[in-house]
Amino acid sequence: MRRDAQAVVLLLLGGGLLRLAVTGDYLDYVKPSALWLIVPAGLALITVAAVTVWDVWRDRPEAGHDGHGDPKVAWLLLAPVVGMLLVAPNALGSYDAERSGTAVGSEEGRAGYPELPDDEDPVELALLDYAARAVFDEGRTLEGHRIQLSGFILYNGDEPQLARMVVSCCAADARPVKIGFDGEVPEGLEPDQWVEVVGVYSPRQGRDEINGELIPYIEVESVTEIAAPDNEYQ
Repeated sequence: MRRDAQAVVLLLLGGGLLRLAVTGDYLDYVKPSALWLIVPAGLALITVAAVTVWDVWRDRPEAGHDGHGDPKVAWLLLAPVVGMLLVAPNALGSYDAERSGTAVGSEEGRAGYPELPDDEDPVELALLDYAARAVFDEGRTLEGHRIQLSGFILYNGDEPQLARMVVSCCAADARPVKIGFDGEVPEGLEPDQWVEVVGVYSPRQGRDEINGELIPYIEVESVTEIAAPDNEYQ
């Protein structure tokens, strides 16, 4: 590929990274802490593109000399870059969660979970925190508290569950945490619908059909539809 074409690719790629950073769409791919890598990388690519354009202009051939053309197929390298600029895929949701085993089994059991505050009602917890306390601590620190969880709906057969994707680095290693519903659950919950669930600890547990790990439950008091958060991963 000619150097001027390389500069175009670098410019588009750098601009695409900066666009993801400015719009917040990067959160669909990586953890928030990656912002401080994405922005410098985008600026560096744009800088290299600018230097390359300057070198090409400085070394441009004399008029009438066209040089050698590059294979048109080389321009296909632009396709994924343009795709990133124009069509940003959504964060992983119920389709991926239903086909992946719960992440709770990858957590090591541990003792000494901190007590939940008594001055908060309900106590807001991340799904992974609730699941770990329910499975590894047998719900001891959850009992006596009303709990608030938020996530999206997925279905295990006909049974709705609450889920959220957990990432260690980026969407490529995302795995779901799944929570079952005990008690009265509203009808008409749709896959990928984001909800806020308030309830209390339930000793009921199930098994994930994908990897056989335990899935804890929550005794439901209320289920309220909410907007998807800016960062859908935990």
